[in-house]
Amino acid sequence: MLHDRSINESSGLVASRLTSGAYWTHNDDGAFIYALNSRGGPLGVFRVPNAQARDWEDISIGPGPERGKPYLYIGDIGDNESIRSEIVVYRVAEPALTTETVNLTRQNPGTTANAEAIRLRYPDGKFDAETLLVHPSTGNIYVITKVAVFRPVIYEAAAPFTPGQLITMRRIGEIRVPSLFGGVLTGGSVSPDGRRVALCDYFQGYELVLPAKSTDFNDIWKQRMTGFDLGKREQGEAIAYRLDGKALLATSEGKNAPLIQVVINP
Repeated sequence: MLHDRSINESSGLVASRLTSGAYWTHNDDGAFIYALNSRGGPLGVFRVPNAQARDWEDISIGPGPERGKPYLYIGDIGDNESIRSEIVVYRVAEPALTTETVNLTRQNPGTTANAEAIRLRYPDGKFDAETLLVHPSTGNIYVITKVAVFRPVIYEAAAPFTPGQLITMRRIGEIRVPSLFGGVLTGGSVSPDGRRVALCDYFQGYELVLPAKSTDFNDIWKQRMTGFDLGKREQGEAIAYRLDGKALLATSEGKNAPLIQVVINP
């Protein structure tokens, strides 16, 4: 259970690379990120300077400008009315967690480094999206659309990025979701080894696995997607691989939402 009651719309989740067993989440609005442990206990709240929160929908982690340093990527990619001419992914160095940061709250937060705005646009329209992925080695960004009738579409922006420069993403293709409810994807995660992708909708989770001999990550979108139970979630919008890649964690919107852990096959 998420014990911090200021987390009332957990829309993204990712495992920390600096603190073993820690995770980062955020609400739909408000430029704040929340650290928690694997039991949902609070580890600190941080305000993200130079970032706006129009509709934050997912969070990922990957490399960035400074070699060897992990960066959080926060997706301001929601667009319920499909009217945005561009979307934004905010990149910020992952904050360190200490015994002192446990005392940081929404009312008295810490502060991250200044965020960099990676401006993105689709090559073929305007779309709502709630799934952001970042490859752990290349740093490439993937945005997957949220659709109720048609198949979700994957878009890619290749690193490196120049903050502030508007980047037109590349359309990779569509994916088939084995669900009667279409492609209403609400969150995603890339495994730390870069060979698995987990996605979720309001009802369950899904996973794609890169073939053993493949060296092109984009081959993963051609694979058959398998579904799995994510437990009872009121409005599930977040999923993340555990740092060892052997389990997935998921949250839901609402105060004191569950934090669910599902062990997966290696």
